[in-house]
Amino acid sequence: MANEHRHDMGAGGRCICTKCDKTIAHRDSVPCREERCPECDAKMLREGSHHHELFLQKHSKEKGDS
Repeated sequence: MANEHRHDMGAGGRCICTKCDKTIAHRDSVPCREERCPECDAKMLREGSHHHELFLQKHSKEKGDS
């Protein structure tokens, strides 16, 4: 059975913290969601991923409601 990559975004890129916006380089074979922010220890997202886009939309709506 072949390995399937559901979110294969290729090599490179960055992981971003959803709490403090710290970014780190994406490491090959380590999903950003498994990385912890070196500044605040929060989980990270792959910059430009579907989940990152959803986070940005939600964050934008929350700021607009304030």
